This record gives sequence, structure tokens and C-alpha cells, in this order.
Amino acid sequence: MPSSPTAAPPTQGPRLLALTVLGSLALLVLARQALNARPLPSPATSTAALERSRRWEMDPERRREASLLLTARAAATPARQRELLQGQGWGRDPLAAVALKLDAMAAGKLGQPLVETARWRELLRRFPADPASADALYALGHNDPALRGQLWRRFPAHPAALAAAAEAGPGAAQRRAGALHLARWGARWPGAEALLRQSCQLKTPPLSASERRVLARGLGELGDGDAAAACLARAASDAATELVIGRALLKGTAAQGQAGEARLLALAGRWPAAPEALEASRLLSQGDTPEAVAQLARLPLALQQSAPVAARRAAAADGWGWEQVLRRWPTDPASWELQWELAREALLERRWTTAAALLMALEPQQLPSPLAARQLFWLGYAQQELGENEAARRSWSQLLARNPWGYYGWRTRVRLGLEAPLALRNDGTSSGLAATPWQPLSSGNSNLNRLWRLDQPLEAWERWRTARRNQPPQRPAELIVEGRLRQGVGDDWTSLGQLELASLRWVGASCRASLPLEQALHPLRFGAIFGAAATAEGLNPALLLGVAKQESRFTPGVRSPAGAVGLLQLLPSTAAELAGAPVSDEQLRQPEVNAPLGARYLNQRLRQWSGNPFLTAASYNAGQGSVGAWLEAPADPSLSLSREPELWVEAIPFPETRLYVKKVLGNVWSYEALRQTPGC
Repeated sequence: MPSSPTAAPPTQGPRLLALTVLGSLALLVLARQALNARPLPSPATSTAALERSRRWEMDPERRREASLLLTARAAATPARQRELLQGQGWGRDPLAAVALKLDAMAAGKLGQPLVETARWRELLRRFPADPASADALYALGHNDPALRGQLWRRFPAHPAALAAAAEAGPGAAQRRAGALHLARWGARWPGAEALLRQSCQLKTPPLSASERRVLARGLGELGDGDAAAACLARAASDAATELVIGRALLKGTAAQGQAGEARLLALAGRWPAAPEALEASRLLSQGDTPEAVAQLARLPLALQQSAPVAARRAAAADGWGWEQVLRRWPTDPASWELQWELAREALLERRWTTAAALLMALEPQQLPSPLAARQLFWLGYAQQELGENEAARRSWSQLLARNPWGYYGWRTRVRLGLEAPLALRNDGTSSGLAATPWQPLSSGNSNLNRLWRLDQPLEAWERWRTARRNQPPQRPAELIVEGRLRQGVGDDWTSLGQLELASLRWVGASCRASLPLEQALHPLRFGAIFGAAATAEGLNPALLLGVAKQESRFTPGVRSPAGAVGLLQLLPSTAAELAGAPVSDEQLRQPEVNAPLGARYLNQRLRQWSGNPFLTAASYNAGQGSVGAWLEAPADPSLSLSREPELWVEAIPFPETRLYVKKVLGNVWSYEALRQTPGC
């Protein structure tokens, strides 16, 4: 007879069930962690991978991110964008607002006004405080002044609000309101300048003193000091307005410069404790004539004892008291400039001991990377001239460990005997043109970082600008974020200026920390056009990139005060000689016309100077006649370009050309170095 089964303990069943549930939960947690641990999609992700994620991904957030990335691809037509964005406006995440905005814009391009309006209204209803709703207010408010008023009040610095202000209606009151809004929140917006000028001249109703100050500051930001002063007229002013007007006047003619100095002196005397007074004293200290130095005595006593004034007086007194200035203000830019001004003079006079003492007065860690590189290069140079070869090698090695790029990175490798060819011709050593890999924004703001990662730089930029309310960036981290955002939306002119300023303010940055900034400072622009132009003339494309970066910051529409136009800043007369036919300004603004002519001119200068990079760069800036004169009758006959090229460059009598040569050749080296060995 079979035995009966043994009965299970009464608690075993529930325990098994609990263990099963816990095990399942653990598996789910592990699975979720595994999913989250996967690399996030970015512009570096292939289209095929994004398509798979959009269709088969379990996580709906990943599906939406893949869809948004695909909308940014060049092949995404408006119809394709609408297909990708279908159903992606779910939830309360800011990405839902972006999806609705992009869908509305795509519908508008497809001529679907009912769908477009529905999306804008949904966006405005569900996300009234999101910056994307500024575009909804703009789109829906063309014939609705109430919506335009909401746009100005809620999102004053948003580009949509600035566009609406520039389009202010036909009435004088409307134009004035638009001008005042632009002056406060975006004086550089296209069309703002004319509107500001017109509003300053309106007689009825009369402008109040505060309105005149706002308009005057706007015109001053645009660089027109005379118009700003005329707009302010006799209205009561303030320190901020006087600083903007004074700074603009300093950049004008000699007479305007004198008027600017008088305004800045008056500012300092009237508001001596204001931050603007210190900046005014800094601007006044940049004058290098005896009269400019003498007038510093008219500043209030507290400002006379500031770093800019003390440094200028030390420089004017042949360096007397420089030790005290550098010791008291080691982190002030005025001290950095004083150190270099005196050291350069000692180097050119071959006073090596004095130069070394000056260059050792500040620690490299107290300086931004470009200035630390300059300091360490010339310290090593002076040490070598003094026979201290081991000390020179230590200085140069320290330089390369921190900042291996730029002019001084190149010249240091040459001095150390390392391979450092600067190939200006396409001799087979050039790495060609290769785009910098995509880099995270690392802004400290998760929403901005995500939009940047999803290839939505315009959305990130609009959020950044809205949040900052038109406050200009000051700290290096802010300058880098805004510079990269502007780069993302195609504003290379402002972007590269901000990134350069960041590099000159970032004290103590390591090589690894500053690598993303260095890469952003050397973007690849118009690669196909520059590549074809370089190939036609047998040049290294890095040479064209290096010149264009310095000449125009890759902005095709730039025109210099001397009349040079376009990417490589060619005069129409020079372009006509190169082309064998007249070339208009409009033609020179076209990269496909400008780049080949600029390459031809560079090729001619290279042949003229037997491939010498220093003479080629100098003649592109100062003209071949000036360079020829420097060679025939040098200021210092003992200087040899072949043996002492770095000292020869420092002896160039034009400060602009000295800087230009170092910048252009440093750009070429950086483009090559960052493409070949991008790490630290």
C-alpha cells in the first residue's frame, strides 16, 4: 500500500510565495538598472540605432529622446518630423513642451494651419511657464496685442519676445515700446539699432529720463557712443549708463576717445564706490600716453590705489614698484599684463636675469592657461640663455603638461627638440579635416544638458537666455556654457569671443579640464569649401581654418572698417587681382567665392617667403610691403629670424600684427594637434 505524502509545514507556502515575489522584484530592479546603465542617446548615436530605439525601446522616455534626435537629422523633412513627433507630447516633462513646439512648427511648414494652431494652444495651456510657450504666444499673437503683451511680460529676454519687439506696430507709441524693450533685453537683435535711433528722436510724447537712459545704454552696447550721448542729452544719468557710453566712445576717434575719458573720470568722481567706477579706472589705465597716465591722478584716492592704476603707473615708471603690485594683486589681470609688458621689454633687450626674475614673480597656477603658457615659454627661454638648461627643460615640460596647444605649445616642442612640424602646405603630413566628436555641455543644469544631448541647441539656448534675463556672463563657467550654446545655434562671432574670454579668465585650469574648451575654440566650419580650396592651392586646410578663425571667426558677412570682407577678410581690390575680374562685396560674403581667393593669396605669400610661416602670417595682416621693410631695415639688426623667430615676432613694431602672427600659427598648430593627439 502506497504511503501518504508528508504534509508541508503551514508557513512554507507563504514563504515560497514571498521569496518568489521578492526575487521577481529584484530581477525587475536589476533589469531597470541595466537599462539605465546603457549609454544615453546623443548626436553621436547612429541613425539606425535611434530608429531601433524609437520603435522597440521599452522605456517611453528613451523612445521620445530617440524621436527628438531623429528630428534634428538633416534628412528629417517637416513631414518626417511630424511622423517622429506623433504622440510624443505626453506627460509634464519639459521635453513634452519641446515636442509640441516642434510639431507646431513642422505643421506650419507643411501648410497645416489648423493643426499648427491646435498645437500652439495645447502648448500654451499645458505649459504656460515653459520657455517654449514664448513661441506659442508669438505665433498666436500676430493679431492679438494682449498675447504680445503677455509675451513681453513673461519671457522678456526670449528671442520670440525680441522678434515681437522689433516688429512693433506702426504707431509711434508702439515703436517706442518695442525700442525700449529691445534696449533693455536685446539691443543687438537684428533691426534694433534703427528702432532705437528713431525712438530717441521722437518728440511726442517726450521721453522720460529713465527711458533716455535705457535707450542710451542700448546704443552704447551697439558701440555708437555719440548716438548714445545725444540720446541721453541732458537727462539725469547713472553709473551704468555713463560706463556704457564712455566705453563706446573710447573705441572711436581721438576726439571721441577724449570725450569718453572725460565721462569715465566724471563717473569715478561721482560714484567712487560703485563697481562701475573700478571698471572705469581699468579702462582709463589702458591709455599708454603720458597724458593718459597723468590724468589718473584725477581719480579718487581709493581708485588710485587699485590694481589697474598701480600697474599702469609702475609700467610708466620703467617698472619701478612692480614687485609690490604683483605681490599685492597676483590674481588681477592688470598684474598679469604688467608682468608681461616688463618681461617682453627685458627679453628684447636680452636682459635675461631681469626677464627671469619678472617671469618667476607669479606662480603659473595663478594665471589662466594661455598666459601661463606664455610665462613658462619665455622663462624657459631666459633660463636657457643663462645656461640653466635643466631649469629650462623643467619650465617647458611644465608648459606642455598643462597647455600643449597654441603658439607656445608649438614653439616649446621646437625648443625641446621634439617633432613639431607646422605643415602649411599639403605635403602628406596633414591629418586633413575631421570634425571634433560631440561633447556634453556639462552646464550644471540637467535640462540644458539633456536638450544639448538631444541635439536641440536652439531650445537649450532659449532656456539659458530666458533664465539669465540678458545678464552677460562673467565667470569662466558661464562664458563657456553660453559660448558653446551660441556656437550650437550658429553664432560663431559672439561664441568664439566668449570662449576666448573664458580661457583668459580661467585661472589654474589643468590640461584635462580645459580640453573641451580648447576643442570648442577650434571648430570645423565650412569643411568641404575649405578642403576644396586648400587642395586647389596645395595648402594644408588647417592653415585656412587658422586664418579664417582669426580674421572673421567664421562669419561670412563680416566687413572690417578698412573694407575687407568675408571669411578670409579680402579687400575687393585684392580679390579682383586674384580673380582677374571685379569681385563685389556680396560675392565676397559667399564662402565658396571667398575661400578659394583667400587660399590663392596665402599660396602667393607662401611662395614669396619661401614657406616661412612667420613672414606669411605677418604679411597677410600687415601687408607684404611692411614685412619687406622690417627685413631690409630691422629695428634690431642683431635679431635673426632663422635663429630667434620668437624674439623676431616680439620685435614686430605693430602690436596687432604681433598678436596676429601668434594667433594664426597657434590656430594651425592647435587644429593639427587636436586632430592627431586630442588627449592630454
